Amino acid sequence: MGQKVNPVGLRLALKNNWKSNWIFKKGYSDYLHQDLKIRDLVRKQFVQAGIADIRIDRRQKDVVITIYSSRPGMIIGHSGEGASKLNDEIEKITKTKVKIQVMEVKKPDLVARLVADNIAYQLERRMPFRRVVKQAIEKIMQAGAKGVRISVAGRLGGIEIARREIMQRGSVPLHTLRADIDYACVPSKTNQGVVGVKVWINRGVKVKKRKK
Repeated sequence: MGQKVNPVGLRLALKNNWKSNWIFKKGYSDYLHQDLKIRDLVRKQFVQAGIADIRIDRRQKDVVITIYSSRPGMIIGHSGEGASKLNDEIEKITKTKVKIQVMEVKKPDLVARLVADNIAYQLERRMPFRRVVKQAIEKIMQAGAKGVRISVAGRLGGIEIARREIMQRGSVPLHTLRADIDYACVPSKTNQGVVGVKVWINRGVKVKKRKK
């Protein structure tokens, strides 16, 4: 079960929260497509900003969008011009008032999405995949992770037959619900074809204190 279920979704009731928080009886598909358009818009405009996550909270009168980035200055821009332009473009999609909040990611090496984006970017630059993965594992372990697993699959090195390479260091317990495991899957569009990059990061075991 641990290998076939998304580790983030498996721990929603314990540690993680939904990336979109809203409940509507009518127009569910419309709001769902709006969320997808918003996420695509933000990631395409700010490719180099190191976007780790995008949270969308819909209220009765407005929409609150929280962007977690390792480089928040690139999103905010000079005197807030970048955030204001993004606000106007998102309001055209939602047709309601939008509030944008930009949060800084203090430890980007412990965020699976940022690590996977970095690996995918280097693979597109024709860097050797083994060297890229080993360097990523070293940085993650030095940042304080308890374990990491990285999987790359596709036409690695330009070979004709696709294969999968997995490198792991430390412990990555997928069945332990108390373990804080971050997961991300990012495609890398190389000249030889698409290479899938998957990253699991074990940030330790966190146990909530029981209330008496």
